[in-house]
Amino acid sequence: MHIPPDWGTFTVLIVSFLVFWFIFNRLFLRPYLLLLETREQRLRELAERTARLMEERENAESRRAAELAALRHEALARREAERRTVEGEAQQMIDRARSAAHESIEAAREAVRQELAAAEGQLKRAGQGLAQELVERLLRRRVESAASN
Repeated sequence: MHIPPDWGTFTVLIVSFLVFWFIFNRLFLRPYLLLLETREQRLRELAERTARLMEERENAESRRAAELAALRHEALARREAERRTVEGEAQQMIDRARSAAHESIEAAREAVRQELAAAEGQLKRAGQGLAQELVERLLRRRVESAASN
């Protein structure tokens, strides 16, 4: 048994499907697809922006590391220069102190030499005086000293 199609119902179904498809597409499907496309575009833009920001962060970190290295190098160079300057000043102070000590020692030696010469002169005069007195006592008379002639 064969049922012939009802072309009127079939046409109404086709027309109602096309109308439903047009309305559904216009009200729901297109806005949903547009929303998905917009979200996808926003996600792509955010991914690109994230990649750009990551690159900028890496660049900033490398610049900061380079600046820190330069500052460290400069600080070490400055510290080394200051150390050399202070060592030079300390060496000058040591040299001046040595020179002053040497001069003081030489002055003390000269003073000791002078005192020794004075003491030798006094001892020589005292020795001559004692020798003259001894001779006078032995001879029991006054003797003229050879130094007074």
